[in-house]
Amino acid sequence: MLTKRLSMPADILANLTALRQFFDTGITKAYAYRKQQILAFKNAVIAHEQEIYDALYADLKKSKEECWVTENGFFLAELNDTLSNLKKWMETENVSTNLLNLPSSSRVMREPLGVVLIIGPWNYPLQLLFTPLLGAIAAGNCAVIKPSEFAPATASVMQKIIESVFPKEYILFVPGDGVTVIPAMMHHFTFDHVFYTGSTAVGKIIYKMAAERLVPVTLELGGKSPCVVESDANIAIAAKRIVMTKFSNAGQMCVAPDYVLVHSSQKEKLVEAMKMRIREYFGANPEQSDNYGKIINEKQFDRVVSYLSQGNILYGSRYNKQSLFIEPTLIDGISIDMSIMKEEIFGPILPIVSFETMEEALAIIAYNPNPLAFYIFTANTDTEKQWLAAVPSGGACVNNASWHLTNPELPFGGRGFSGSGAYHGRYSFETFSHRKAVMKTPTWFDPALKYPPLKGKLRIFKMIIR
Repeated sequence: MLTKRLSMPADILANLTALRQFFDTGITKAYAYRKQQILAFKNAVIAHEQEIYDALYADLKKSKEECWVTENGFFLAELNDTLSNLKKWMETENVSTNLLNLPSSSRVMREPLGVVLIIGPWNYPLQLLFTPLLGAIAAGNCAVIKPSEFAPATASVMQKIIESVFPKEYILFVPGDGVTVIPAMMHHFTFDHVFYTGSTAVGKIIYKMAAERLVPVTLELGGKSPCVVESDANIAIAAKRIVMTKFSNAGQMCVAPDYVLVHSSQKEKLVEAMKMRIREYFGANPEQSDNYGKIINEKQFDRVVSYLSQGNILYGSRYNKQSLFIEPTLIDGISIDMSIMKEEIFGPILPIVSFETMEEALAIIAYNPNPLAFYIFTANTDTEKQWLAAVPSGGACVNNASWHLTNPELPFGGRGFSGSGAYHGRYSFETFSHRKAVMKTPTWFDPALKYPPLKGKLRIFKMIIR
């Protein structure tokens, strides 16, 4: 268990202490230094492009094209956006001053938090570790980064990139078994922020360890993201977009549609359209397709395969444990009390559930509240508004699925069991910054009204403070 207290090797403790000392010099706070580090980071990722492709193929059988869209290309786009806006983000923000404090002036400064810990997952092992690290660097912090041990090839390349660019007293790469490494660090060193991406179960443990030292956290978790297809939806478009995102990375994506709620009048048409798109995208034998990935390891393979025994198979269901292959699968005939409707699937199985009324569909969604994402396909703006208002979620798409996370102008994060906090673009910078309130008061004006004795001043106070 992650909660077990473990001794920390002396060299790791020395490295963490060195990070704190380096931060305390103030070097990382300057705009020029931050920009220089981001540019060096960019050049290193570009220089290792082929190695990144090879590693992601080894770990997850990702094609170069998928890597560019979801991993290194995604990260570089975020990095370029950060470079373009960093100076503006760092500027002091002047705000108004209330009547009580006039003629004072007020402003908000952004200052780095200090030494932060970033823990990455295995499903998008490069992007989901490097993107928050980019935000930490942009905000002027030192960082410890812990990759997932379940994507070893990618972790090895990332370590090579990090150690070729950054001194370890600035950015420290800590590989190894998370069950051992993370508690050892968190129980013996006080970080200024912890950023974790992964499962809700482990997120709770991280949260508890951080709470012992009053360390703030950002939790990017998962959940069962519902996808509603209304009676007036464009079924051809819905099928294309749902299939594309659900089966990307063999379904191992936190914002993939976890199940589809389709109006009963459109179910048959949607299922047939999705079958057609699966064949079009991945061929008759997806196991041999360059466009289709594999399950990360046997433990996850066995977990996902267990869902195939629930409900009725509409399409797919073939699998091969030796190659960690599970075919894109559509399934119906399931009930809300089955594990497939209680647990995040995180694999290429898509339950299809029909509904007659919005109330009926909302009752199903309510079993897994506050999903990381919510998707609604409809041609009616009023219907869209009703659904968006009725389903609290971390993020949402209308007539699309998952792509909201590619826009750095939008915050990405969950709520409740799907996470806390947000990042991407400026939101990453803000996550790793402290917003310091500053008030400056002149000395030439110092009314006696503000000082004791206060008796008899209530009428004036009511005029000023309101």
